[in-house]
This record gives sequence, C-alpha cells and structure tokens, in this order.
Amino acid sequence: MIKRTLKQVSEMIPVENEITSFAAIEITGVSIDSRKIENGNLFIPFKGENSDGHKYVEESLKKGASAALWQSDVPNPPVHLPILIVDDCLEALQELAREYRKQLPVKVVGITGSNGKTTTKDMTASLLSTTYKVQKTEGNYNNHIGLPLTVLGLDEDTEIAVLEMGMSGRGEIEFLTKLASPDAVVITNIGESHLLDLGSREGIAEAKLEILQGLKDGGLAVLHGDEPLLMERINKYKGNINVQTFGRSDSNDFFPTEIVQLQQGNRFKINKSSESFELPVLGTHNILNALAAMMIAHCFEVPFTKMNEGLKSVKLTNMRMELVEGFHGEKIINDAYNASPTSMMAAIELVSHLKGYEKIILVLGDMLELGPQEEQYHQQIGVGLNPDKIDLVFTFGKLAEHIAEGARSTLGKDRVFAYIDKNVLINELEQHVNDRTLILVKASRGMKLEEIVTALQKK
Repeated sequence: MIKRTLKQVSEMIPVENEITSFAAIEITGVSIDSRKIENGNLFIPFKGENSDGHKYVEESLKKGASAALWQSDVPNPPVHLPILIVDDCLEALQELAREYRKQLPVKVVGITGSNGKTTTKDMTASLLSTTYKVQKTEGNYNNHIGLPLTVLGLDEDTEIAVLEMGMSGRGEIEFLTKLASPDAVVITNIGESHLLDLGSREGIAEAKLEILQGLKDGGLAVLHGDEPLLMERINKYKGNINVQTFGRSDSNDFFPTEIVQLQQGNRFKINKSSESFELPVLGTHNILNALAAMMIAHCFEVPFTKMNEGLKSVKLTNMRMELVEGFHGEKIINDAYNASPTSMMAAIELVSHLKGYEKIILVLGDMLELGPQEEQYHQQIGVGLNPDKIDLVFTFGKLAEHIAEGARSTLGKDRVFAYIDKNVLINELEQHVNDRTLILVKASRGMKLEEIVTALQKK
C-alpha cells in the first residue's frame, strides 16, 4: 500500500495549508472509514448530505491515523494536527491514486462488462498468480471511490494489478480507465444491465468501450468476439491497440473445442492447446469468462500448464454460482449477487442440464435497472422455461411477478408461486425440498436473496 511522507503527498496533490512542521510524517495506506482506521493511515473524510466525516478526523488521529485530509469549505480545521487542506476530498483521493499509479512499475489489467466481470477478474488474478505477484479488486470496490482505494492499496512490489471497472452511466468507465492506465483490458460482454440509464444495448456497448480510452499505446484489448455490438465498433476504432477475441465460434482467437459439464464444474479444451482444462465453477457460460482470463495470462506469457493450475484453484467472490448445502441436504446454487436477463437465462440453462436430481426449483427475484421494457424482460424469463426440466418456480418481488406470469403459461399454475414476503416464501419453499433437490437462487443485488439461502441452511 502507499507509503509516503506528507511532503511527498503534498507533491502528488494540491494542498492549501502550510505543512512544514508535519512534512516528515509518513502515511501507510488510506482509509475513508474512521471505524476501520489502522496505524499510519491517511484518513480521508467525505462530506455528505446526511453525515460529515470531518467530525471524526480528531478521533481517527487518536486511533492511530498519521494524518488526515480536510476539505477547505469545512470550517474550523484543526491546523495544530497533521492535516492536509484540499479543495475536495474525493478529488484529492482520486488524484493521489492517479499519481501513485504513475509512480508504480506495476502492470494493470482492467476488466469491465455487463455480466461476468467479477468472475473474470477472479479467474484472471488466479491464473496470473501462478507466475507473478498479483493484487486484485476486492469485493465491489470498482467505482470512482473503490478503484482509487484499490490502487492506493497496491504494494510497491506488486507485478500485476487486476482491476474491475463498474459503471452506472456514460463517462464513468472513461474516468476509471484513465486513472488506472491499464496495459491490457477485457470486455466480457454486453448485456441489459443499466438499460435504465443508457437506453439501449448500443449505448451500453459504447459505455463499456470507454475502457479503451485509458489503454496504453499498443496495449491488448480482449473482447467477446461473438458480440456484434462490440465488433462493429472496434472495427472502426482508430487507436493503436492489439485486439484479440474470445467466444464460442471458431472465428475467435480463443474458442472452446470440447466442453464436458461436470457435477461441480466443467472440463474443456481450447484451440490453442492440447491441454484439458478443469474449471471448478458451474455454468458453461463461465468457460467464456475463463477464455478471457486465459488470453490475458497468455499475453503475460503464463504457460498453459500453469493456467490449468490457476483454474483448478480459482476462488470466486461470494454469491456467484456458489454451490452450498441446505439443512435438509438440498443443494443450492447461490447466484444472488446480481442478475440481468442474459445472466439469469444462462443460470437457468445450467441447472436445466444438471443430472442426478429428482427436483429442480428456481427462486428468482427482481432484475433491476432494465428501463421501460423491464416487465417484458421478466415475463420472457418465465415464458422461456422448459417444463420438462424445471419443476417449481418461486418468485420474490413486484417485477418478478411477471416471471411468474410467464412461467404459468408454460409450467401451469400449480407449479409457480409468487411472493412479496420473503419469510412466507422461505416457509413454503422448505415444504418442497429434500436431499435430491437442486435450487437456483438468483436476483439483482438489491433483492438480498442470499437471505433465503442463509435461511435454508439453518435448522
């Protein structure tokens, strides 16, 4: 993590006060939460509508922080303490991260996409870690605050940083990529997330392609080659970049030549190697995420044998195709972190083809931020269900009622249940499970369907 004296920090960001008496003080890492202060931290207070972190500056220093920022429009700065007065604390955090990134010899991989970016980040870091010292975005630190914090948390001897870049609107990916200055980037796919803000899949594609604006000259761009919206635009791109593609079709640079779905993962081969790869992650769609990660590893000269080691040992962020067991012995696929029509259909396709279960149950919740056609998107999920593969459907939320409506047209009324009370859903669901049952739980993050998973695991 960043280790600099206050004099050095003042040379990286504009500081408005005299700091001579504090110049030699060294900061180690940064924190924006006074409750999580560690010794030596630079505390960065944010001024919000309902709370003001400046109230905790003195407390943070007492807890062990070496210094703190102070926003110039906040009155009564404690100038007797080691503080740096700046025009805007958030902008100072971002600028500090930008300057720190410039000072590091680290290579950076930037990853974005509508679906699968966190999984691809985890896979990429696992593959690269077989050969290099790697750090990656932790949790959901992928926005205008989280990414700067991740950069400032990089050790000076880290060789490759794998950074996830999220967004909700235009210009956000551009800001993040210009801050991180990646050597290679990945766009996993173009889905329907953020249609509410961006209006169309075309708009989403253009927003994701903003990641190229920070890519270093001659850098590698790894794209989903089966996505026309990406390929149409990349073919018109004028920058000096190396474009490589992955996908299912053999027109891509990397594509699978053989796929065997296993009970708890996949075995597959690709066109570039005779190696047989094992991926302990459910869902054939995750093979595409693995291909993107493998292309990055290949760029950094990781041999395929090492990649196989990295895939076998990959650990995904929680609530992404996570297989757990319920109290009654039922198997639960916890994919409750997020959802879009594309990712929900992929998850349903997965469970539809898993063998060895007497009963397959879907627990589906609202998919958020889909714009004016949100009801139609939900209904299409239900209409597309195969009554020979899916036994029961439970939905949670107002929008998910449209999934139930569509499902009744294919499965019949007796096999579909819609709820707006989570506890009632849980109680009814428990009446239908045994040790030969498989349950898929999926919805947008705001629906908190992991609470259903937790309830099923308890006595």
